[in-house]
Amino acid sequence: MSTLAQATPAAADDNPLRQVKARNGEKVIKALLATAAAVSVATTFGIVISLLVPSITFFSEISITEFLFTTTWTPLFANPQYGVLPLIAGTFVITIIAISVAIPLGLGSAVYLSEFASSKVRRTVKPVLEVLEGVPTVVYGFFALEFMTQLILRPIFPGIQVFNALSAGLVMGIMIIPTVASLAEDAMSAVPGGLRDGAYALGATKRQTALRVVIPAALSGIVAAFVLGISRAIGETMVVTVAAGLMPNLTLNPFEGMQTMTSYIAAAASGDVSTGSIEYQSIFAVGLLLFVITFAMNALSIRLVRKYRQTYQ
Repeated sequence: MSTLAQATPAAADDNPLRQVKARNGEKVIKALLATAAAVSVATTFGIVISLLVPSITFFSEISITEFLFTTTWTPLFANPQYGVLPLIAGTFVITIIAISVAIPLGLGSAVYLSEFASSKVRRTVKPVLEVLEGVPTVVYGFFALEFMTQLILRPIFPGIQVFNALSAGLVMGIMIIPTVASLAEDAMSAVPGGLRDGAYALGATKRQTALRVVIPAALSGIVAAFVLGISRAIGETMVVTVAAGLMPNLTLNPFEGMQTMTSYIAAAASGDVSTGSIEYQSIFAVGLLLFVITFAMNALSIRLVRKYRQTYQ
């Protein structure tokens, strides 16, 4: 009786009809996955084409040398000049301030959650930390303008301008902390417990294990978290539009107002620029430059992740 019961499933598995249905189901799933991948690739090509075509027209009238190496950006003025360096400087100054906040605090939060916090604390703190990711960025912008500048920075630095890069960068760093912390914590949690046990067996403390074993083992994931945070800072729009100002300013002084590439795109695209004009095409030229920078950041991230990747079985 038991022999017959065991043989029945095997016979059912040999049913040709079921095998055909299983193969057809696999083909459908494979086709859906291939379609999803093709849509992603096609979307990327669509973005490149939508930026490239107007940019070619723009650079047929404005030389790339003037665009990249001159220091005055006034495309919407009566006597327009198209030196994008002030926008690049503003973007990188604010990004450096943001990652100076996000990377140490994000990595510290990840180390605590992964190595020191109890499971109860981790279940409570991590979701609360990730709530920051759901806050609209325009809210962060007004938080930087009204709270960070007026209540915190002005009493410390009386000469700081109302619109300034420092408050925008600090608040943007706070906004990016959950991204860095969550991805880095996931990478450290994926490190096998055997490595930790081996370190403890050799007499290492939790701090030594975290710094000398877990972080090096999870370095590829941590680097990816850092690069993703930097890319998000470079591409952020509303915080810098509200808090940093809209005046192109070639300076490294964070107490002054600046304009970034994203804030120029947002301001010019929502204005009264006539479609097809050189001023309108400058939006796409700046967007193409921003795309190239973020693409380079992602390519660097992939190279670093592959270089430092460690696999465990």
